[in-house]
Amino acid sequence: MNIIETKLPGLFLIEPKVFTDDRGYFFESYNEASFKKHGLDYTFIQDNESMSSYGVIRGLHYQLAPYSQAKLIRVLDGIIYDVAVDIRENSPTYGQWQGFEISGENKLQLLIPRGFAHGFSVLSEQVTFLYKCDNLYFPEADRGINFNDPTLNIDWGVDPAKAIVSPKDRILPTISEAEKNFVFNQ
Repeated sequence: MNIIETKLPGLFLIEPKVFTDDRGYFFESYNEASFKKHGLDYTFIQDNESMSSYGVIRGLHYQLAPYSQAKLIRVLDGIIYDVAVDIRENSPTYGQWQGFEISGENKLQLLIPRGFAHGFSVLSEQVTFLYKCDNLYFPEADRGINFNDPTLNIDWGVDPAKAIVSPKDRILPTISEAEKNFVFNQ
């Protein structure tokens, strides 16, 4: 397993070692010891799965501390453009985002720490998306940032006229208006 730190401190791209033969493939999608060896000490307590169609944009979501969640995301089938936005006060990369094409074919994963907003767009006809969380969903702490925030200027890879976005996500505030309570500690 290759664990690659991105330009945003704490955000890691995970590249598993995939073993293929005439039967198919095998890979470890998560190994606690490998993560800890790289200083990534997480205890995941919940797995979530969603299915979405082309043009769906979900996010940008997060939960306020102390209910915040770290997520380990991957795609079982299809292709997404996955985005993480640093919303930690005093972070040298506050307000910056990074996006990655993640698919069932490339088998990449993204480890998104607490203090980041997260979202994705669906680039294939359909996608099955799976993610692990290190904390449970807490509705009262649920927050978000508008996917179309002009300050962030994210190109989701989907024609805006064809984007399918929930009513809840369409009215989320901009990053400057959003309630946040994360502090960068490094």
